[in-house]
Amino acid sequence: MKTISLIGAPTDVGASVKGAGMGPDALRVAGLVQALEARELAVIDHGNLHGPANPWQAPINGLRHLNEAIDWNQAVYDEVSSSLKLGHMPMMLGGDHCLAIGSISAVAKHCKDTGKKLRVLWFDAHADSNLSTISPTGNIHGMPVACLMGHGPEQLIAYGGYTPAMQPNEIRQIGIRSVDDGERQFIHDMGIPVFDMRYIDEHGMRAVMLKALEGVDDNTHIHVSFDLDCLDPDIAPGVGTAVLGGPTYREAQLCMEMIADTGLLGSLDIVELNPALDLRNQTAILAVDLIESLFGKSTLVRMADK
Repeated sequence: MKTISLIGAPTDVGASVKGAGMGPDALRVAGLVQALEARELAVIDHGNLHGPANPWQAPINGLRHLNEAIDWNQAVYDEVSSSLKLGHMPMMLGGDHCLAIGSISAVAKHCKDTGKKLRVLWFDAHADSNLSTISPTGNIHGMPVACLMGHGPEQLIAYGGYTPAMQPNEIRQIGIRSVDDGERQFIHDMGIPVFDMRYIDEHGMRAVMLKALEGVDDNTHIHVSFDLDCLDPDIAPGVGTAVLGGPTYREAQLCMEMIADTGLLGSLDIVELNPALDLRNQTAILAVDLIESLFGKSTLVRMADK
């Protein structure tokens, strides 16, 4: 039986608005543990990590709350690393998306140590590839991809003891539709594979996922980093930085089901759920529904090919 380690990281130090720190408990209230157990998974809920409070200060040298973000990501890195060493599947419950720096750094180190290939599927409305020198806000939740590529403050880019944690060919960004000018140049310079909403509109989500999963094999560790603002705000209003025109419910379900079909999911982030902006926990309930699909729940009983 597969064991899932739930790791709550209740902070919004990297975010633009307060509220994402309540996300882990909203997911629990929405029945996450029970849904996973219904999929015949063993669940260990480690509760919530502890870290510094959000000081809600202005940026310093283009970065807001750097020291707090460093401490929270270290806590996430340590807990995810411990989970992987035990052979468990870590599921980090955010919190804002800056926490993926610690989570993915731990996964990347694990892959390096075990000889696994890494494939990160980054579902997000935003490219999260800002630098302190180009970010219009200084919010670190807009910088995790750049940090994981080795472009950021020294304390945020070397959790695994080496830099960069990840190469551009190890990530696929899906659902992007809000990119700053400086980010756009960074993405092109780094060669990061991006499937933005226009690409999805033109080619369809199935073709996108086939491309995003191209090259994975039995020696691949898939990490899903799911920012709930990837989804269209009509179905997921409980996020701090909503952007119109995101994937529909069925498109999101298809993504999850195709990942489940690979049998290669090794770790997961669910981030940027903001209950303060939600409607009767609607977004958390949707998140739990999608997580169930990641672990094999399907709308139809599909007959095996003969």
